Amino acid sequence: MTAQLIDGKALAALKGQETAEQVEAFSRRTGIQPSLHVLLIGDHPPSYIYVKNKKKACDLVGIKSVVHQLPFGVSQEDVIRLIRLLNSQEDVHGVLVQLPLPEHLNAQEILETLDPKKDVDGLHPYNLGRLLMKKPLLVPCTPQGCLQLIMSVENNIQGKTAVVIGRSLLVGRSLGALLTNYDVTVTLAHSKTKDLKEISSKADILVAAIGSPEFITGDYIKEGAIVIDVGINRIFLKDGMSCLKGDVDFKEAKVIAGFITPVPGGVGPMTISNLLINTVKAAQLHMDNILYKS
Repeated sequence: MTAQLIDGKALAALKGQETAEQVEAFSRRTGIQPSLHVLLIGDHPPSYIYVKNKKKACDLVGIKSVVHQLPFGVSQEDVIRLIRLLNSQEDVHGVLVQLPLPEHLNAQEILETLDPKKDVDGLHPYNLGRLLMKKPLLVPCTPQGCLQLIMSVENNIQGKTAVVIGRSLLVGRSLGALLTNYDVTVTLAHSKTKDLKEISSKADILVAAIGSPEFITGDYIKEGAIVIDVGINRIFLKDGMSCLKGDVDFKEAKVIAGFITPVPGGVGPMTISNLLINTVKAAQLHMDNILYKS
């Protein structure tokens, strides 16, 4: 048995075409171009790459993107002041704070300063609360991408069992809530979970989001399961070169799983795809608010 690859690049390309059409229709109807503003703080090399890729994706679908590059030592007050300014500007529809932040900054306070209707990462308590209430507004991008990848190979996931390994708000907890909303029975596992291997090996859907390269070996996987690898770990080789590895041992997993995402080319493109989708939705929320006030 060899698992079928779930091609995140291909699915993101399809979603991108749909988003480009939505952007064009929105701009034609309103005369407004959806816009995304990104705060890039410090000198974290992967963040530069991520933001560059996000800006490129915005350009492809017609979304205006602006990057606010702030120095490593920027104060909490200055970051919050900039966010409040962006919150107040009518031509700013989406605001994203690129994580991780330098340690001297309080990420939670910064995220809570965002206008929930401009919070295109879906991490404001208001948006997370609505997700838990099964009334989502802006859904976190990576969990939404994971769900789309799962449903691209299994349209009806009602009644399925899922194990999500990793309990961060960015992925694990949010994805657990999202899958629960689709009537999946979810186990949210983590570093303190007992009998993790046994629990994981019974799951119809296994999502690895722990940040540990190739931690999930073949004996964690149920035969025929859908495996979503959220991890992206840079490994440095003896010759000075480097490569990217997921949280799943791909070689072992591919002969047991039914479907599996590659790293890279799996979850990553879908995260960016859903950032674009959320930006268009945020622009529409802005217009709805203007119409309501009028």
